[in-house]
Parts: sequence; structure tokens; C-alpha cells
Amino acid sequence: MFVDQVNVFVKGGDGGNGMVAFRREKYVPDGGPAGGDGGKGADVIFEVNEGLRTLMDFRYKRHFKGKKGENGRTKNQHGKSAAPLVVQIPPGTVVKDRQTGQVLADLTENGQRQVIAAGGRGGRGNTRFSTPANPAPYISENGEPGEEREVQLELKLLADAGLVGFPSVGKSTLLSVVTSAKPKIAEYHFTTLAPNLGVVAVDEGRSFVLADLPGLIEGASSGAGLGYQFLRHIERTRVIIHVVDMSGSEGRDPYEDYQKINEELKSYQLRLLERPQVIAASKMDMPEAEGNLKAFREKVDPDVPIFAISSLTKAGLKELTQAVYQLILTTPEFPMEKPVQEDGKGLYTFEKEEAPFVITRDSDGVFNVSGPKVELLFKMTNFNHDEAIRRFARQLRGMGVDDALREKGVSEGDTVRIMDFEFEYSD
Repeated sequence: MFVDQVNVFVKGGDGGNGMVAFRREKYVPDGGPAGGDGGKGADVIFEVNEGLRTLMDFRYKRHFKGKKGENGRTKNQHGKSAAPLVVQIPPGTVVKDRQTGQVLADLTENGQRQVIAAGGRGGRGNTRFSTPANPAPYISENGEPGEEREVQLELKLLADAGLVGFPSVGKSTLLSVVTSAKPKIAEYHFTTLAPNLGVVAVDEGRSFVLADLPGLIEGASSGAGLGYQFLRHIERTRVIIHVVDMSGSEGRDPYEDYQKINEELKSYQLRLLERPQVIAASKMDMPEAEGNLKAFREKVDPDVPIFAISSLTKAGLKELTQAVYQLILTTPEFPMEKPVQEDGKGLYTFEKEEAPFVITRDSDGVFNVSGPKVELLFKMTNFNHDEAIRRFARQLRGMGVDDALREKGVSEGDTVRIMDFEFEYSD
């Protein structure tokens, strides 16, 4: 089964917790703090494996979670960092954040890697908090939670040229003749249900990759048929080979077919029409093909090369493949995303800084304090020691939480909730 789009959940490993410990050796008086730091959590890394061709494996496993780093130890021993979790993906995979739509990675080369979810840093042990004023602190940090996100994996095949056209115009037959690929061929529409790849050998030492895409129909860019589902695979191609049935075997007009397919390409993505296009006038062995080709040439832009071919007799195939190869050599790669710089000047946008905390009040009178910075501070605080709790209270006061609570009308003894824990407010 060919799978080219999946959604998965990834989470970096949490950092290990820091340690509260003291040296208690026989001949070391006043040894002081000796708690080590926790290890870093595992990163989730996507790596390109050229042996993969689809995203089929992700249909059965959609959650990837890195391991937690080891906790700190006594004698100032740091915990071991967790080894990264490496996930294999096929070349040509685009990784997007589902929530923001941001492109996180576009992985095309074998062995190319990208960190998708970073592991959390390890918490600090009490040695880190030692000061002249407090030489023996009972303070340590919990590990930082690993980054987590929902991502969309979208495979866009790496092909130099792509075959487009209506169903049953001879695309699969053409691919089977000029390459060693064995696509399904039959006398009915939508025989091809997934893209097929093949390598075209032009001559000794020269070749290119050709993709046969499922047949487009009118309205494909709006979701009709199978075409829209697989149009993404033509985005990386340098040359488009437009296969047109010149026999008119189904009563269709070849020029109308040509126009309709170009309209679908334009509707899907305007930049597809920037690619050089070659017309393969197929089924020239049929009786009415010559007359239709003559009328077709009179209507089409003379700058677009037309090659009369027959996959049955193999006429014109050599000329077609050589012309496509020359176009591939002279056509640069098309960027997947529009460049953000023009004329050497960078484009900068102002992004408002997210508030460190938000305070709301429930109907039962409980004050809720939420926000990414407050919640991270809460998760990394070790509440097993009174000194760490006092430090947490000082940090909240420094962030302005106390002042904000007073503005909301908090009074002595009121309940303040952070995440799932409740505290009694005391001024």
C-alpha cells in the first residue's frame, strides 16, 4: 500500500531530576553539598533512509516518545543523558507542525537528520545552588519536560520528471516501455492508484527518474478523483511531461484535455506552470491520430515542444527522453517554499511576546494561575524540600504573580491553583 501522508505524535524525553546529597566521608569534615545534575532527555530525530519509499510504517506506530535522562547521583555524579530516538523516513518527506502549519523540516538526502522534538535538560543538583550565604542548600530541580508536538508527514516523491494527463492516455504504458518499472496496465480508468517511479536510461552513464502520477480529471484540484491526492508529488519535478491521447478514442478533444489538465495544475499551485513542459502526443499508431495532431499543433503555443510517440511501436520515444533529459540538465531545482529574502534584504515581523502567566477565577472562588513559564517553573520544582518551596514562592513573586493576584482581589487564606495543585495564599 502506498501511504504518502500521516499524522504522528512526537515527544522528547524528560530531563533527569537533580539530586540533594551531602558528602559524609570519614576524613572529609564539612564536606558540603554533593548532589549531581540529571541527564538530558532523548531528542526525537527524523533521519532519511533511502531504502524507504512510503510512509506505510507510520500507519501502525504513530507515537514516538524519547527516554528520560537519568537522575543525578551522590558525590556530584551527573545522570547519564538518554540516547536520541532516531525515526527512519523516506527521502522527500516534509514535516509540518499541525498546530501552526510551520514547516519543521524538508528532508531529501540520504542520512539527513533533523531534531523534531528536543529532549528536556536535566535538573540541577543542590551543588549548583551553593552560595556563601547558603553553603548547604536543600534545593534541587526536577528535569525539564521534553518538547511535544503533533506533526504531519507529507511525502513528495523525488523525481526529475513527472507524467500528467487524463486517465487512460497511456502514461503507465509509456513508463513501462522507457523504464524497467512494472505498473498495472488495463483498459479502464484509474488503473494507477498510486504513483510509480522508474529510471530512464538515456544512454550510457546518463539517466533520470520518471514518475507516473494517477490520472487527473476535471475538478481534481477541488478534490475530484484521485489527482488532487497525488498532485503533491509533482512539486519537486523539474520537467512536466503532458501525455495527450491523440487518437480521441473516447470521443474527447485532445486540445481540450490539454487545457483542462493545465487548469488543474494552475488551480493546485500556480508555480507548477513555471516548470518547462513537454507534450507527448501518444497513441500515434491509431488511425485518426495524425489528423488530430495536425489540428492540435495549430492551437498549442509553438514554444512548447511536441513529440509524436507510440508506446506500442516505440516510435519517437528516444527523441522524447533525450529532450526531457536536456531540459532537466538546464532547469534549476524549484524551491518548495517561497524565499523570504528579496534583493538581499531580510523580512522581519514583530511577534508579541507571550504573557508569562494568566490569572482567572472560578465560580467557587479559586484563583487559577496558568501559562507556559509558570507551569514549567512548577514542573521543575522539587516540593519535597521546604527550601525549594520557598524558592518557588520567591520566583513567583519576582514574576509579578503576587501583585497580579492582589489586583484580582485575592485575600489571606484564599485558594490558588496551579495545574492540579492547590495552595493557600498568604501575604
